[in-house]
Amino acid sequence: MNDWPEGWSDSDRGNRYGGGSANAQPESPRVMRQVRRGPAAPPQSAGVPPQPSYVNGQGYGDYTNAQNTGYDSGYSSGEVYGGGGDSGGPGGYDTRAPRPAPNWRRRIKWTAITVLTVLVVTSVGTYFWADGKLKREVDLSKVIDRPEGGDGTNYLIVGSDSREGLSAEEKKELHTGSAEGKRTDSMMILHVGSNGDTLVSLPRDSDVEIPTFVGSESGKTYKGTGRHTKLNAAYATDGPELLVRTIEFNTGLRIDHYVEIGFAGFANIVDAVGGVEITIDKAFKDKYSGADFQAGKQTLNGEEALAFVRTRHAFAASDLERTKNQQKFLAALAHEVATPGTVLNPFALYPTMSAGLDSLIVDKDMGLYDLGSMFFAMKGVNGGDGTSLNMPISGSSGGNLVWDKTKVKQLVNELNNDEKVTVTGN
Repeated sequence: MNDWPEGWSDSDRGNRYGGGSANAQPESPRVMRQVRRGPAAPPQSAGVPPQPSYVNGQGYGDYTNAQNTGYDSGYSSGEVYGGGGDSGGPGGYDTRAPRPAPNWRRRIKWTAITVLTVLVVTSVGTYFWADGKLKREVDLSKVIDRPEGGDGTNYLIVGSDSREGLSAEEKKELHTGSAEGKRTDSMMILHVGSNGDTLVSLPRDSDVEIPTFVGSESGKTYKGTGRHTKLNAAYATDGPELLVRTIEFNTGLRIDHYVEIGFAGFANIVDAVGGVEITIDKAFKDKYSGADFQAGKQTLNGEEALAFVRTRHAFAASDLERTKNQQKFLAALAHEVATPGTVLNPFALYPTMSAGLDSLIVDKDMGLYDLGSMFFAMKGVNGGDGTSLNMPISGSSGGNLVWDKTKVKQLVNELNNDEKVTVTGN
């Protein structure tokens, strides 16, 4: 069988270049039939498109016709063969466009937006959480015949001896006793103004007149009889509303907000901040409060702090010395709470806030902003930005401390006019 194309024979091979001929001219190109790999193509039949022919050594003939017939010749104008992988180009080279450099300005912007959003959401959540924990139980609208308000804001801060929430074991540990009801162990007026803040302690044994008042629970009017008694008796008689009424009547200073904290709450706040550092000038001991302190700088826990602010029997000046210690410690406590270690540490901040808010009783108009203003004013007094003093005393009567009326009047005028306080107390 002749394997040469039709019309060719061995004799046609002649003298050709590369075919053993000495002819110097290369042989002309041969027209080779198409060689297919794999099994032979099936014979064409109806429904099979005609195969394009190999023309003049230039590849397939009518490529357009081949496309129109749907035949895939294996050749294309732009297809790349042989990659077979994910390299993206011939020979395994990646021809994809390079990844653009990171847009740091955009990243920083969105990071800042995310952080700001988290802070806002956390702050709003904390605000509503804290606001919901405030016990707004004191209604100052029940107080009658109130003096005109002056410049600045006046807070009445009361430390009560309430044993509410204390177990028998805790009462023993804190040396609180088991007396029923509530009395006031400490009373202070904090004036917050533009010319410096002022903290004035009101000794519990201060001699005051109980004026006409309306009962906070009964709504009944009780006429004043001119009776004089200790200031803390007003609280014991009809609670915070009568205490505010009595202070306003005897001083002429309007009280804007009321804040009260009991024994348990006070001790819990101190423990929540990890104790409060304070310097004790002189050692003292008191079996009634459980105090037993050496002189010098030391850190007091909740139990020790409560003993420190309650002690009066160990001092010759009794209640006057106790009020000074109360001012000193409360200012130190406010300073400790405001340190970065507490404010910036949620594991310290939230327990401290919870301990404080759970134990505070405030007036119905008190807001978190007012509470914060009071807190930072206390801190300012401790830092030397304000003034602290006892209510000026002129003497005593029947065991009660009598206020110096001239100095008290001057003090109240300076506070009402939001002037720097020049009066000194005992």
